[in-house]
Amino acid sequence: MVHVKINGIPVEVEPGTSVLNAAKQAGVRIPTLCYHDDLTPFGSCGLCIVKQEGSAKIIRACAAPVNEGLSVITHDAELYEVRKTILELILSTHPSSCLTCIRNTECELQDLAAEFGIREQPFEVRLSDRPKDTSSASIVLDPEKCIKCGRCVQVCQDLQGTFALEFIGRGDGTYMAPAAMLKLDDSPCVKCGQCAAHCPVGAIYEKDEIGSFRKAVNDPDKKVVVQIAPSIRVGLSESFGLPAGTVTTKKIYFALKKLGAYAVHDTNFSADLTIIEEGHELVGRLTKGGVMPLLTSCCPSWIDYVQKYYPDLLDHVSSCKSPMQMHGAITKTFYAEKAGLDPSKIYSVAIMPCTAKKFESKRDDNMSASGYQDVDLVLTTRELARMIKDSAIDFLKLEEMEADSPIGEYSGAGTIFGATGGVMEAAVRTAYHVVTGKEMERVEVEAVRGLDEIKKGTVDFDGTPIRVAVVHGLSHAKEVLDEIREAKANGTKAPYEFIEIMACRGGCIAGGGQPYGANDILRKERSAGLYADDKKSVYRCSHQNPSIIKLYEDFLEKPMSEKAHHLLHTTYQELPLYKA
Repeated sequence: MVHVKINGIPVEVEPGTSVLNAAKQAGVRIPTLCYHDDLTPFGSCGLCIVKQEGSAKIIRACAAPVNEGLSVITHDAELYEVRKTILELILSTHPSSCLTCIRNTECELQDLAAEFGIREQPFEVRLSDRPKDTSSASIVLDPEKCIKCGRCVQVCQDLQGTFALEFIGRGDGTYMAPAAMLKLDDSPCVKCGQCAAHCPVGAIYEKDEIGSFRKAVNDPDKKVVVQIAPSIRVGLSESFGLPAGTVTTKKIYFALKKLGAYAVHDTNFSADLTIIEEGHELVGRLTKGGVMPLLTSCCPSWIDYVQKYYPDLLDHVSSCKSPMQMHGAITKTFYAEKAGLDPSKIYSVAIMPCTAKKFESKRDDNMSASGYQDVDLVLTTRELARMIKDSAIDFLKLEEMEADSPIGEYSGAGTIFGATGGVMEAAVRTAYHVVTGKEMERVEVEAVRGLDEIKKGTVDFDGTPIRVAVVHGLSHAKEVLDEIREAKANGTKAPYEFIEIMACRGGCIAGGGQPYGANDILRKERSAGLYADDKKSVYRCSHQNPSIIKLYEDFLEKPMSEKAHHLLHTTYQELPLYKA
């Protein structure tokens, strides 16, 4: 342990701890702007400067490791003035249009300006003249609001490994932009939205489509049918002051009805449906022969990534659509038939934790398997929160209600889709049953839970070992994909049978459209909420869901049937890294 003093307070910390985190242990808060728990600190903003006692040296607390006997002063009159000046300089290159900004009241720069009592602008205002980039179906870049903190570049390059954003220029002329100065949609961007989730201001944000929802619910010719993703039930709560991980599923259903939805369903239902199809696909490849290992296909950013970076491995990817797209197809066929609705009048809306889902809904003709666009509109968790608030709905006082039948019932396996490892665990529960004809004695698969970037293990299917891997964060996917590629090149057997890959750290519970501020503490709390919801479910396995059983009996015939393949499966193709 290393012994240091923070403002005279003795603290004992692990070697390598930053001064910033040592101060936190001492109960001292040092202001930061460029720093984020997920990222390697490099002290670009300078707000976290502290004084080293007995030395003229000023250090940046976020990037400076402690050493034995270090004593620092974190706050005094001089440090206050320096930090205030830094903020004033940042504000001189940032527009003061807070009232109309999508991050109003959720902006880290705005909070700091208020904290330091900044009321005037002593420096000449110099705003960027680069135009707003709206080329992407998922994300908007507004260069005028960029404060050059570098978070977006770090996330894109280090966490996601896609290198769609980069630093361009030097010194005061440095700015962040899509690679090769292209439009974002022409770059290697996979639309994951982690840049938007980590941006401290309103320089990058999801494409806001609340207006389209309001227009649809006010159209007498449309029936707005909404589905909510597994992770929404533990994400939305934070927007209304509830502890992270609080499950609010039935309040969300009611809120959507108050917002004008004709019917509210749950994507957990189609997560169960995905498991039935994907589980049978896995078993088919295991027993009848097929390209192995099988890679899951629920995450649209991961699918975009593999199409661009590993097109030679596309035959390993499950042909199953994501639960959202399966749900959309079932909504405009099976549900329309059961409810006596004209599918052309159904306006299918999905509430998702993910910005890439906006792109996925319009990806190609496979997303219109019902004969219409299967999902007409995708809104993020953040958009839903804003819509509830600006509709004067008191979310905390809402009653609870059930989802509408017949595609609202779900199992606990569908719920855990929102956490990394959840798809794998849900699939194992059902695949075990398909292979052995028996139920697992213990359905919790602890080996695939948690925040280790790559989790590997073997599941015993009653004497048949199935080697699995779970990966989250695209920069880590490369390690596993390179193993598969090498095995193919050498003509040897790959070291896995089944692999789950999710683009975002922690899985969908920390997707690019979830409430701001996600770190590993919040990820664990959100995941815990999903696992608790699973544990109290009447049905723990997808194949036990009575509504799924009924769907196959009345409509789909059997897993992997011709009708199921048409509605629930898709194809992939190589995509260029750069469009231009």
